[in-house]
Amino acid sequence: QVQLVESGGGLVQAGESLRLSCAASGIIFRINSIGWYRQAPGKQRELVATAITNGGSTNYADSVKGRFTISRDNAKNTVYLQMNSLKPEDTAVYYCNAQITTPSFYEMHYWGKGTLVTVSS
Repeated sequence: QVQLVESGGGLVQAGESLRLSCAASGIIFRINSIGWYRQAPGKQRELVATAITNGGSTNYADSVKGRFTISRDNAKNTVYLQMNSLKPEDTAVYYCNAQITTPSFYEMHYWGKGTLVTVSS
């Protein structure tokens, strides 16, 4: 069983910053990719940023490029999302997502429960 636990959400004003954290725990052979999605009220869940283990590449939504930075602490199985210059349209529940290889070599997708980010204008 794998758990993803997010933290760091909150209420901020436009232009301010927040850092989200997501810690993966449980029986993990390898984290293949880990990242962040978000879902605003009345909208579909969308990719924010992901980090691929093999090769170390990262991928960002166009709407957050230049403002958000994803980083990892592999020793702690933790991923961070530094969010700068926040805008009201960044308001959403942010979910951590990971694709993990189990010790039995199954590839599984896991989601955290989400953390709410609210940006006031």
